[in-house]
Amino acid sequence: MTTAAQDARAAVEFREWVAPHLLAMGRLATRLTTSADSDDVVQEALVRAWRKRESYDESRGSVQSWLLAIVADRCRRHRTRHWRHESAAFIDLPAAPPPDLDRSVDIERAIGRLSERQRLAVELHYYVGLTVAEVAGVMRCSDGTVKSTLSDARKRLLPALAEVTR
Repeated sequence: MTTAAQDARAAVEFREWVAPHLLAMGRLATRLTTSADSDDVVQEALVRAWRKRESYDESRGSVQSWLLAIVADRCRRHRTRHWRHESAAFIDLPAAPPPDLDRSVDIERAIGRLSERQRLAVELHYYVGLTVAEVAGVMRCSDGTVKSTLSDARKRLLPALAEVTR
């Protein structure tokens, strides 16, 4: 088999390997970055996964956990890159609407106040729909650590949400 044919076959196999996980990858990227940037982040993650595909170790977790860990890393890098760029420029923010205009719960703002670790656990478990074990695989920690992190996040969210709903 020629090198070009081998490369084409590897590309098809890779596409089939990641296809079942693209929706979860997109959901996580949308939750951790802006929806406008999520496609770019997923693309960066896929390129990284392609380049590192030989390093995937089935004994360390599922394909989905491995791919989502790459997405989380790419989101973190993307935010850092954009934060540096935006902080160097003057940003004219619009005035906040009067508080009585929208009394709905601002879950996004409350989640944004969580630590990076807590936010990742919440996003993976509640928005992407991973089990505690799968979240542990993505975060490279124990199930107990994920349970504790989610518990701490819920404790931090309760007062923040109560404040918003008053």
